[in-house]
Amino acid sequence: MRQFLLDTFSDLSKDQQLLEELVAAATVRKISKHEVMIDYGSYIHFVPLVVQGTIKVVRENREGREILLYFLTDGSTCAASFSCCLIRKRSEIRAVAETDATILAIPLASADDWLSRYKVWRDFIMSSYDERLYALIDLVDKLAFANLDENLWDYLQDRASLDPHADYISASHQEIALDLNVSREAVSRLLKKLENRGKVELGRNRIRLLDV
Repeated sequence: MRQFLLDTFSDLSKDQQLLEELVAAATVRKISKHEVMIDYGSYIHFVPLVVQGTIKVVRENREGREILLYFLTDGSTCAASFSCCLIRKRSEIRAVAETDATILAIPLASADDWLSRYKVWRDFIMSSYDERLYALIDLVDKLAFANLDENLWDYLQDRASLDPHADYISASHQEIALDLNVSREAVSRLLKKLENRGKVELGRNRIRLLDV
């Protein structure tokens, strides 16, 4: 566990006392692809630190359709889960593993205590809030002002950036449609348009970006 922290959370490891408490408090959890880490309506009793893998965070709208909020990758944490922890509020998000993932689960009591005791931990949490806030502002801008063509292309670029070493994005048209809160037919039509323009290469549940 110590090596996980040193390799992936180097900023947190700068405070030796915090590092020792992290090692003592954290629990290593393996999460399988498609496994739900946090679900709607549940109480969250830990703060997840993502060591490896990708986790998708979504929220359900009033019509019952899920909207993609953001992805968690190596070295990140979930700001929404942390706020639910602190105020003992039921979760309004769902966090699902996009790939097999490894996380460090930090107990609520420890995460709360460290806010007042360790500046490094406080800076890490506030930085996460800041990053997610701007991601949500960007999402609102896209929903309000951008057209679907732009949203889809931005989405594909974001997905590709999650794993720069991968040759393709592994996702079905239906998965993309759910993430963008649009119909599968619209996604299929626009992907075909992108393919005809030489920007992507389409396969079965695979999309390769050619123009990035």
